[in-house]
Amino acid sequence: MIKIMTVFGTRPEAIKMAPLIKKLEESREIKSIVCVTAQHRQMLDQVLELFNINPDYDLNIMKDRQSITGITTNVLKGIEEVILKENPDMILVHGDTTTTFAGSLAAFYQKVPVGHVEAGLRSGDKYSPYPEEINRSLTGRIASIHFAPTISNKNNLLEENIAEKDITITGNTVIDALMMAIDKDYKFSEEKLNNIDFDNKKVILLTSHRRENLGQPMINIFNSVKRIIEENKDVEIVFPVHLNPKVRELVKSVLGEVERVHLIEPLDYKPFVNLMSKCDIIMSDSGGIQEEAPSLGKPVIVLRKETERPEAVEAGTVKIVGIEENDVYEAVNTLIKDKNEYDKMANAINPYGDGKASDRIVKGILEYFNKP
Repeated sequence: MIKIMTVFGTRPEAIKMAPLIKKLEESREIKSIVCVTAQHRQMLDQVLELFNINPDYDLNIMKDRQSITGITTNVLKGIEEVILKENPDMILVHGDTTTTFAGSLAAFYQKVPVGHVEAGLRSGDKYSPYPEEINRSLTGRIASIHFAPTISNKNNLLEENIAEKDITITGNTVIDALMMAIDKDYKFSEEKLNNIDFDNKKVILLTSHRRENLGQPMINIFNSVKRIIEENKDVEIVFPVHLNPKVRELVKSVLGEVERVHLIEPLDYKPFVNLMSKCDIIMSDSGGIQEEAPSLGKPVIVLRKETERPEAVEAGTVKIVGIEENDVYEAVNTLIKDKNEYDKMANAINPYGDGKASDRIVKGILEYFNKP
């Protein structure tokens, strides 16, 4: 059997790797080993429990206010020990986290091939998103096989002289996970959410946590939200506030006392995606939401200056508006008041696949090892 070790450490990685791990476990040709770094601890554990994944190794590296350097060195050391013990045939990493890059580097040092899931995303600015843009670029230099969600991602890799034979277009595994989690009759454990009138109110889901938006950009975003609420009495905002203390301080200072802005604790994956499915509009600086929302028919206002996911912009499901207060306000207000503009975004076709990405990745791994 081929020994495949998946390595991940954050909630977004866990969500996108979970359906793939389940497919690896189903294959008679593959022995699946799961190693988590716990770069995020609590949020990671929620996803592991939801998808019933029991890691074989847990490095448990998370520390309060840990630095990127600390994460990198701890992952490097921890993964090296696991590799030396297990001697895997391939390590699978996902996307763009510090766990992804450090795990790939550890594999390279031991001459273990790396499979990169969600390969080929590029913003073109090495400091935005930071440090993700460089993490995924460097992982791309190390990887032996690249699982690109879209043709655009494949083209990015080809421009970087990655051989076409080493790239497989798969769709995005986030759609696989989404299809496993959505429940039209879902009831929230957060009673505040059950009391929101999703049928008769216009409900906006807001998320904002990116490092590059800390400070004035977030203040601009939150001020625009305040204006939207004050001028539209039929609008409610739901904001699961990130655990980062700096984010929480800014949120409290601007939106803490604003009526119809519901500040709640971060949600587990299942309630979060079911909340997305019930909302009308999503405002976010997240990457993954740009992939999930098109499958749910939800327009996304991206609170960033650029995106490494241009497919959704081209498809019309996502609009990049930046971080200036008036720009954010105008974009959201247009969707609230102009039904034609709203429908145009809500009904655009999802560019991220059909929910079968994990099947294609497993097939690609077997072909890499000449086991079709």
